[in-house]
Amino acid sequence: MTVMSTSTPASDGVTRPDGTAYPVAMPEEEWRERLTPAEYHVLREAGTEPAWVGEYTDAKASGVYSCRACGYELFRSDTKFDSHCGWPSFYAPLAGDRVIYLEDRSLGQLRTEVRCAQCGGHLGHVFDGEGFPTPTDQRYCINSISVRLLEDDGS
Repeated sequence: MTVMSTSTPASDGVTRPDGTAYPVAMPEEEWRERLTPAEYHVLREAGTEPAWVGEYTDAKASGVYSCRACGYELFRSDTKFDSHCGWPSFYAPLAGDRVIYLEDRSLGQLRTEVRCAQCGGHLGHVFDGEGFPTPTDQRYCINSISVRLLEDDGS
C-alpha cells in the first residue's frame, strides 16, 4: 500500500502512486467539464457524499458497478451487502487490480482509501475486521456518486 496522506486524485494528476500513468487520464479541466460539481468533488477531490442520500445505498438490483468517471467495472452486485453505514458496501472488488489502495491519514486516523485503477477516481475506503458475515471480513464503503450500476438484462 502506498502512503499518500495529503493526496487527492486531482493533485496527483495523471500518475498513479507507483509512478505509472493511469490508462484513462485527462487534464483536470476536462474532468470538471465531464463530471457534475458533486461528482468532481468526490471523484477528483476525495470528498464524501452525505450518508444515506446516495442512489445505491439500498439498491438490490443485480448488475455491475462501474466507475462513474471512466466506466471501468469495479464491483458486482452479488458482493454488495447491508452494513447499515449509510453508503453502499461491498466485500470485494471484481478483481484485485480493479482498485488502488492508499494509506489515508486525514481526519486524524489511519484508513485505507480506494481509488479506481483506470482513472484514479476516489471511490471510498475499505475497512478490515469489523465482523460482518462476509467471505472477506472487509467492507468497501463506496460513495454512490462514484459509481454507476449497469443492471443485468436478465438473459
